[in-house]
Amino acid sequence: MKFLCDEMLQRLGRWLRAAGYDTEIISDGRDDYEILKLSLKEDRVLLTCDRALTEYRDADKNVVLLETDSLDKLVKQVSQKCQVNWQFQPFSRCLSCNTVLKEADATQRKTIPDDVQQTTGLVNYCPSCNKVYWDGGHVERMQKQLENWTRTVELLFLAHPRKSNQKEGSPNTCWDFQSQFPRIKI
Repeated sequence: MKFLCDEMLQRLGRWLRAAGYDTEIISDGRDDYEILKLSLKEDRVLLTCDRALTEYRDADKNVVLLETDSLDKLVKQVSQKCQVNWQFQPFSRCLSCNTVLKEADATQRKTIPDDVQQTTGLVNYCPSCNKVYWDGGHVERMQKQLENWTRTVELLFLAHPRKSNQKEGSPNTCWDFQSQFPRIKI
């Protein structure tokens, strides 16, 4: 599944990238209709807090409206509305530009601090923006956060099992959680 986050959801978009999802993030002040057209053209689920985006004719095909500004609540909502696995392919994409990371060669490894070179295992780099990534304390903290969200989502789904209302063969595997559980406030 591929995502497109509007400007209000840049932080959520970076976390989706951290989980391994192909996630484009709008950050250039684009018009709502242009954002919707891009999501349809690239077959991306458009995540937004902007109700106006849901009013376009083709919005029901791929727009998911989220209704909060708290990151934890956004994670819960996108997990409820789309089948997001927060352990999908962690740290496989560049957090800055969304490109799939490659294993760093000796030249790229030389750009990281000497003490890190001696202690770290896998080092990746982004072939688009040349950013280098390695397993440090920040990755451990991010991994723990992804694991926390995974446990939270699993508990939620165990408490409220449901079936997807997505048609078989449909490219996006999102469902309308609210129609399945109208008494649950999300």
